Amino acid sequence: MKVSFIGLGVMGFPMAGHLQKAGHQVCVYNRTRQKALDWVEKYQGTMADTPKAAASGAELVFVCVGNDDDLRSVVLGEQGALAGMQAGTVLVDHTTASATVARELEALCEAQQVGFLDAPVSGGQAGAENGQLTIMVGGKQPSYALAEPVMQSYARFCRLLGECGTGQLAKMMNQICIAGVVQGLAEAMNFGQKAGLDCEAVVEVISKGAAQSWQMENRHKTMLADQYEFGFAVDWMRKDLGIALQQGRELGATLPMTALVDQFYADVQAMGGNRWDTSSLLARLKR
Repeated sequence: MKVSFIGLGVMGFPMAGHLQKAGHQVCVYNRTRQKALDWVEKYQGTMADTPKAAASGAELVFVCVGNDDDLRSVVLGEQGALAGMQAGTVLVDHTTASATVARELEALCEAQQVGFLDAPVSGGQAGAENGQLTIMVGGKQPSYALAEPVMQSYARFCRLLGECGTGQLAKMMNQICIAGVVQGLAEAMNFGQKAGLDCEAVVEVISKGAAQSWQMENRHKTMLADQYEFGFAVDWMRKDLGIALQQGRELGATLPMTALVDQFYADVQAMGGNRWDTSSLLARLKR
């Protein structure tokens, strides 16, 4: 299948690579041209100079950029991806963005008889590189039916959850859960270290019980070693939590723990940890 991938960051670069390795004809676009050149050198696909040119002739156009404004900038306008898409094709947005922008783009796509799916992902850079992402999808079934087999190139699990915007709302739930789990893990590690415990041994025990989590299994070693120069950046987590908190205000859903942890991440940013992994909440407790 001829597909396009727009946005070659830490997630998009390997995701587009999986599409190419799966046998699809992939044309990429990235605002920083060098990343597109690097991708072509590594995966042997093609690149375009504008989102419109990348999307031209593609049955599926995937987008994975930073936020709502970035998304609009590559999808809309004379050189945006939508301008290059034909009726019957589908735009799949993997950006973690607002449900509002998802609904806005769906309406604009439908005016051109183009399908739209909001399909944020979870699993981080490692999940993207290993083709093991979880994909939460909102949109219409026919568009999902076309996109789902192709997304399996980099997915561990993928599910259509409801109408447009549902995928983004589910991703907000995902980030709300992660915020609480990471803070709890950071407090536990800090407690154990102050108590003089062998925290590695303790984790080996408690990870076999009800305290077990992905964060505990995958982050406790680096946390105990004060290593944070990797993973999902604090800046991006704050962006995601900001979206969730705004949505919560609109829904009348109170998110006190999320708001508190968001402020803890602000403390980490003030420490210079903007690009540290989200597990760096422990560093804040050890100041």
